[in-house]
Amino acid sequence: MNELSEGSAVTSPNGTQAVERAAQLLIEVARHRDPVTFSELTETSGLAKSTASRLLTALERNGLVRRDPAGRFRPGEVFVSYACRGGAEADLVGVAQPFLDRLGEQTGETVNLGVPRGGGLVEQIAQVDSTYLIGGTNWVGMSVPLHCAALGKVLLAYGAADLPRGKLEQRTTRTLTSRAAIEADLAVVRERGYAVTDEELEPGLVAVAAPVQRDGGVVVAAISVSGPASRLTASAVPDVGARCARAAAGLSAVLGHEPASRQNKHDPGMRPDRGMRPDRGMRPDRGMRPDRGIPPDRGIPPDPRMQREGAP
Repeated sequence: MNELSEGSAVTSPNGTQAVERAAQLLIEVARHRDPVTFSELTETSGLAKSTASRLLTALERNGLVRRDPAGRFRPGEVFVSYACRGGAEADLVGVAQPFLDRLGEQTGETVNLGVPRGGGLVEQIAQVDSTYLIGGTNWVGMSVPLHCAALGKVLLAYGAADLPRGKLEQRTTRTLTSRAAIEADLAVVRERGYAVTDEELEPGLVAVAAPVQRDGGVVVAAISVSGPASRLTASAVPDVGARCARAAAGLSAVLGHEPASRQNKHDPGMRPDRGMRPDRGMRPDRGMRPDRGIPPDRGIPPDPRMQREGAP
């Protein structure tokens, strides 16, 4: 009797109709490149507002759609995670945005998402501006050398990019250009879980960055926090680094990454991941001067019209 009841519920017209209506809304959201408003969805679907609201809530709860800060609908984390398996950067930016926004609110500094590019470069593909008056320039689309940017150091440390051949550019007096010194620095990045650059890309700029991983532990991007050395001091580095690592870990989980500590429950022979341990205390950068903070990541020359102290 129970089996008959369950079968009837699955095949009932009402159950089928609800699935079809939800699928209709989902298709409408997925087929648009830009976010879709609730009014647009109810208009195109012909559904009552109460019905559409109930179905969208269920789709959102299951990660099939998500709302942006304006309440508009976009494909959810399930679709983004699947798309990112093929390296879809536009979708990566979309799913990363809430994590970038939250990190920007927590630190008040400029937050960037970077991916590797050819020629020994890292490109910033998304940004959250600093809350300070100075430092609001949009650097999306700018590429900087891997070896002197926090984003780039993360990609190098976790095998997502390689140093170019030949002589490395000396951007400042603090830029590491010795391959041996860089390799030693990358070992510290892997041990600590985040990278630090201290005026290595641009004088007065400091940054930290942490890796973004997808399923299988493959690093596909990095998240950074950057700002002037006057604000990102040595005492601020551990806290900002930990926050950056937590944001990157949260995004990684959405992309399907399972931390090694959880994998170890199934495979006791695996070593715990030493790179992403945001819940543990992070050691300050060994190579930083005591009067400095986190190195920059953005490597973007400040606007000459802006004051040096306020450079992002």
